[in-house]
Amino acid sequence: MEGVMMRGKKAYAMAVRRADGEIVVIEKPLSTLTQRYPILKWPLIRGFTALCSSMALGFTALSQSADIAFEGIEEEEKPSRFEKFLADKLGDKLNDVLKWFAIIFAIIIALGLFMLLPAVIGSLIPVSLAVTGVVEGFVRIIIFVAYVFIVSRSKDIQRVFQYHGAEHKAINCHESNLPLTTENVNASNRLHKRCGTSFMLVVMVITMVLFMIVQIEGILLRFASRIILLPLIAGISYEISVKWAGRRDNFLVRAIIFPGMLMQKMTTAEPDEKQIEVAVTALEKVLEQEKQEAA
Repeated sequence: MEGVMMRGKKAYAMAVRRADGEIVVIEKPLSTLTQRYPILKWPLIRGFTALCSSMALGFTALSQSADIAFEGIEEEEKPSRFEKFLADKLGDKLNDVLKWFAIIFAIIIALGLFMLLPAVIGSLIPVSLAVTGVVEGFVRIIIFVAYVFIVSRSKDIQRVFQYHGAEHKAINCHESNLPLTTENVNASNRLHKRCGTSFMLVVMVITMVLFMIVQIEGILLRFASRIILLPLIAGISYEISVKWAGRRDNFLVRAIIFPGMLMQKMTTAEPDEKQIEVAVTALEKVLEQEKQEAA
């Protein structure tokens, strides 16, 4: 919310613009779980580890940024009786409880929308199990695209997408070895091939291919198999979209990432100069951390 989070190898920096115009920066080290358990760095395993880490960090950053962005804004509406009851019973733990409730609710909605619903629709079409996997895959992609399109109509989400565009522009500017000036960043591309949007589309394609091979009858068993095999799907997708395509540039790579780049036209928007300033601030802090680690 009203900010950008940049992630380095061992730490991350988040820059958020408060309501009074000041940019607040938070710098924190990343989890050392992979250092304690080297097996988590193995191919296929590291993809699911990275996905879980990114989700946890994303929810934390979202919660922190919302607190900073709306700091100092007085609420005109009085709290409801339910809100007063929660505050009295939970006290200082209220924010943590609400955060975990939001995380669990979001996971349930995601599983229902992108796993259960496509499996149900696919089972209703009288075709072979192999073709059912293809139908289910296309339904999942259609739901995802429709979801992003509907969400993007919100003005608040449009601002989030502008900051998303500012993030990409700043990274592209840095990777082009250009100074991080407002002019250079603004002239850079707002699309980036290592974006999470592209990763999600690769996940859906890999899911479609895998379940053309893994053919399971029964809607409940099919839904359970989608959840059980999610770590493998995430691992394969990570190796393809991040470790392979993210480090190369050729015709095959461009063909693979092309659908994701198209999707980014919806999930990113052209930022203004103030949003670019926030993105540059976050990136510069991460680069400073990287230099200190290398020294």
